Amino acid sequence: MASHIVGYPRMGPKRELKFALESFWDNKSSAEDLQKVAADLRSSIWQQMAAAGIKYIPSNTFSYYDQVLDATSMLGAVPPRYGWNGGEIGFDTYFSMARGNASVPAMEMTKWFDTNYHFIVPELGPDVNFSYASHKAVDEYKEAKALGVDTIPVLIGPVSYLLLSKPAKGVEKTFSLLSLLPKILPIYKEVIAELKAAGALWIQFDEPTLVLDLDSLQLQAFTAAYAELETTLSGLNVLIETYFADLTAEAYKTLTELKGVTAYGLDLVRGTQTIDLIKSNFPKGKYLFAGVVDGRNIWANDLASSLSSLQALEAVVGKDKLVVSTSCSLLHTAVDLVNETKLDDEIKSWLAFAAQKVVEVNALAKALAGQKDEAFFTANASAQASRKSSPRVTNEAVQKAAAALKDSDHRRATNVTARLDAQQKKLNLPVLPTTTIGSFPQTLELRRVRREYKANKISEDDYVKAIKEEIKKVVDLQEELDIDVLVHGEPERNDMVEYFGEQLSGFAFTVNGWVQSYGSRCVKPPIIYGDVSRPKPMTVFWSSTAQSMTKRPMKGMLTGPVTILNWSFVRNDQPRFETCYQIALAIKDEVEDLEKAGINVIQIDEAALREGLPLRKSEHAFYQKWAVHSFRITNCGVQDTTQIHTHMCYSNFNDIIHSIIDMDADVITIENSRSDEKLLSVFREGVKYGAGIGPGVYDIHSPRIPSTEEIADRINKMLAVLETNILWVNPDCGLKTRKYAEVKPALSNMVAAAKLLRTQLASAK
Repeated sequence: MASHIVGYPRMGPKRELKFALESFWDNKSSAEDLQKVAADLRSSIWQQMAAAGIKYIPSNTFSYYDQVLDATSMLGAVPPRYGWNGGEIGFDTYFSMARGNASVPAMEMTKWFDTNYHFIVPELGPDVNFSYASHKAVDEYKEAKALGVDTIPVLIGPVSYLLLSKPAKGVEKTFSLLSLLPKILPIYKEVIAELKAAGALWIQFDEPTLVLDLDSLQLQAFTAAYAELETTLSGLNVLIETYFADLTAEAYKTLTELKGVTAYGLDLVRGTQTIDLIKSNFPKGKYLFAGVVDGRNIWANDLASSLSSLQALEAVVGKDKLVVSTSCSLLHTAVDLVNETKLDDEIKSWLAFAAQKVVEVNALAKALAGQKDEAFFTANASAQASRKSSPRVTNEAVQKAAAALKDSDHRRATNVTARLDAQQKKLNLPVLPTTTIGSFPQTLELRRVRREYKANKISEDDYVKAIKEEIKKVVDLQEELDIDVLVHGEPERNDMVEYFGEQLSGFAFTVNGWVQSYGSRCVKPPIIYGDVSRPKPMTVFWSSTAQSMTKRPMKGMLTGPVTILNWSFVRNDQPRFETCYQIALAIKDEVEDLEKAGINVIQIDEAALREGLPLRKSEHAFYQKWAVHSFRITNCGVQDTTQIHTHMCYSNFNDIIHSIIDMDADVITIENSRSDEKLLSVFREGVKYGAGIGPGVYDIHSPRIPSTEEIADRINKMLAVLETNILWVNPDCGLKTRKYAEVKPALSNMVAAAKLLRTQLASAK
């Protein structure tokens, strides 16, 4: 029985690629140094999978930034502003598209389906001259083959590539991206021909958009694309991989009738209803790559249950046609549990990271083939039983309090207009008030202090002294820049979710459980294993300390319950909304303690609220109801004069704008600049928003420093669709990943732009 892995984490067990990328970007190492680190990581991954007994090992899933940008490079779809003149795309052009450069901004970045991974959105139009401009897929296949590992090269499928793209600036929004299919398929044919010539026997096309709500024209595009590729694909085994949700009956029919396709990869963890489609009608003689090992969470697989499911599928598709696989790429999970030396043994026994999931896949494949490892299965069953019965998982008081929440919608008693009036009387802010989103640059010295404190190398007194000094520096800088509502810079936090999880019960933490978010940015998601509560205040000391340093309003900075949920590895033994309600109650306690401590502006970030939106429209309403309810629970008890902010970033918010309004925050700051101000189109189309709103005026994920004039132009575009008295001026997101040499001039220009507009507005009266 064969085994397959959809994809594997790229960063390395100790984030080797992250550090190599950042060293290269800082001009501290060469392109050759970066390529050497990457080659060593790829070699290690391929050989690890081969040693574990995996038959179908993927190649071209490694990326220096993201796989969609790799496809853009392969197709030569470089926007003209980057000055690319043809030939093989090098690092300069590639990273300029991803990060921008001194003269031009980056391409838009958005979330990869409903994950916390991001991709660079292709910008396409009728005048794009596609050409074969990156041979990465073929090069990596040959690289693996030279190491003695025969792989399945993986490409983003042509239809999904187009459906994930957007019309370039200046192109009509109604332009049909699928009309470009005849222009990109010749490049796909060139790549396929080179892979065949190099000796490839299989090829994997990732077509994850098949799980979305597609219309008949979109489904027909898949049929047309693979019919056109059929002759070129002749002689290859072709796997079409889907993931993250069920297929509709129409999408399943389209998939299983594609010309020239040998095998179908299906997510049977999040797509459990797809099993019914398989059982009712699976094409004879085709392979099923059954995704039964979860690629998006870190819980050990229930091997006995999975084996039972696989045996039922085997009876449908045939013994020699069933391949055991992961539900999706393992990119979304941590790398290797072996590196976790501080997790206690009980919790560790409940977990499986990417390396362990590879072993699980192979163990299931061998068991299906009659070579079951009884000891491995017995240990797994024991761990499953331990998790179900462990007293550390359940807190009856928390469960009772969360259950009671369903009896109320937890709205604040006064409407937002009246609250804003009361808040303005207290805060006395100017028109177009300026603020930042929360974090300030995390210097090497600051990271050293936190690291040494965690390792007990410095005392608590020394740690507190160092953090207070950092806060004072950030407060003084903001006052010098004349920012209106300040933040303390979050110097005590390495990560916005990890920081809170460390202080809440029901959470566990890893040492090296890093997961890529975008580029070199990695996060270390907490593990929610049990019921959640707040034993003591989490941020009150630091916020109060910061407020004591200034007479200006100081924001209390919290992460909201939906974002903590969506950016954690969440327990899978109860519905997600129940866990979210528990977190909401804990944050509510913190909000009320901040208010009692004299903090008049409290920001509850919900950066990931849109991210958790189910992929299917039929499931949207239920998710939005409990997600928005969870946010309102956190702040329903504060006074009218306490201003509640929230922040969202890097998602398409237009389709949830009414849920955003229903959150009933006093002010929302929201990503806008990198997405071509797409957010503003909602207000142009007539949506009325009465609360305060701060669409980001510059992109903090790029080192580029915007001019005062550029920011003023953005503010003017906002004023064309938003009332002056509700508009705030702020960056897109927190400043943690930037350097002070970038932050100071960018914020200075931002404040100057706000003051310029205030003067113009005053003179126009």
